[in-house]
Amino acid sequence: MHNKFFSFLFFLLFSFSLCAQSDSLFVEIDTTEVITAINEIKNNKVLISIFDKLANLQKSKVGKLNVVHIGDSHIQADLFSGLMRKNLQQQFGNAGRGLVFPHSLVKTNGTADVRFSSNQTWESQRNIYPNTGNPVGLSGIALFTKSNDFALEMTVKNQEYVFNKLKIITPQNIKMFEVALTSKTIKIESEIPKNILHKIKNGESLSVISEKYDVSIAQIKKENGLKNNNIRAGKTLKIPSKEKAKKVVERSEFIPLETRLEEGFHSFETDTLLHKIYLIPALNQSDYALNGLVLENNNPGIIYHTIGVNGAKCSDFTKFPLFFEQLAVLQPDLVIISLGTNESFDKMITSEFIVQLNLMMELIFAKNPTTVFLITTPPPSQFKRKFPNTFVADYTKEILAQADLKNYAVWDMFSNFGGLFGVNQLVKEGIIGADKVHYTKVGYERQGQLLTEAFLSSFENYKLEINK
Repeated sequence: MHNKFFSFLFFLLFSFSLCAQSDSLFVEIDTTEVITAINEIKNNKVLISIFDKLANLQKSKVGKLNVVHIGDSHIQADLFSGLMRKNLQQQFGNAGRGLVFPHSLVKTNGTADVRFSSNQTWESQRNIYPNTGNPVGLSGIALFTKSNDFALEMTVKNQEYVFNKLKIITPQNIKMFEVALTSKTIKIESEIPKNILHKIKNGESLSVISEKYDVSIAQIKKENGLKNNNIRAGKTLKIPSKEKAKKVVERSEFIPLETRLEEGFHSFETDTLLHKIYLIPALNQSDYALNGLVLENNNPGIIYHTIGVNGAKCSDFTKFPLFFEQLAVLQPDLVIISLGTNESFDKMITSEFIVQLNLMMELIFAKNPTTVFLITTPPPSQFKRKFPNTFVADYTKEILAQADLKNYAVWDMFSNFGGLFGVNQLVKEGIIGADKVHYTKVGYERQGQLLTEAFLSSFENYKLEINK
């Protein structure tokens, strides 16, 4: 009886979804029906190669496994992905923080555990805008400048992610940056003419003042930008003097350290664990662009990289070839893709969304032929805080339907968070924000926790099978 009701509900849900997409009308539904889903990874046989590596990590404590999590605003803040990173590294080892990017220099939100600052203002472009030739690459955001006197400081705030290997990713792997660990302040002293300030008194004229200080009227007028000899009591004049005053100029000086050219990146290594580095201009360069930094250590375990761009769709990543060229630097074993929300708010039909998702996976696989994919379906949301988002409902149905054919695993976040009619309940629980699109910190961490549990459950089932 329950299965028949569930089948009827899904038929009703997706029939409504198709109707809503065809006429692009919002239809308000008064219902409190919430889907109850089993928290599991669908088509998890795709992940066997990942589970093999994880089992070896647990047994031998040797090696690293790279996870790359790609998404939109649900990922950029690194709350959902950050909890997944923490959980997996606690289980299998912490091999490094992974990819980081100076979101603060782009004046947008980013991760809280790494801080960036600079003495210069940088130019930027996100991948959601047309390709105009700016170096939008691995991070989905271009950061660039022509200034050759910048210093970019990176500080790791979470001591769990101190590092001793740094990868610097730039367009065409051009050496644009030097690495420095410390700076010292240089003071340069010089002498400049000393100005005297004179407050004009009643009855004083320029001739009287010039005679007092033994300077010409012309000199006083030039120093103060006067066009005539008229002056007023109470005003202040700068009087040029033959005396000299000391001027001290301070500047920071960095000592560059050796970096090494490797395939796709420049690296810096040290025996000491670091929490801070500076990037400064490389010599003989006129353009500087940073696509990302990768922080690693010498420990075996998981490196969990995140790439999130507010407002991004699959097609925003696919229009920048540099993204796919540089992704290979991360040597991804597992790529998790969490996209679809922004497509749904563009009312993109399901068939077109699936085309774009498949194209994105194909372009990643072309450069990384050993990687495997885990797709998370888009979470539930509402249009105008009122109308159920039927587009993500239909995206979910099609993602699940094509998983075996396209050889990817799926975590059904849509159903795990109540499905089409679950948003109002999420509001009551403080899981989704007032816009009924973006989730709260609690909500994103719930996503990370549920995905972790589903992933580890599949891994434990895998171990039971191989030990039979």
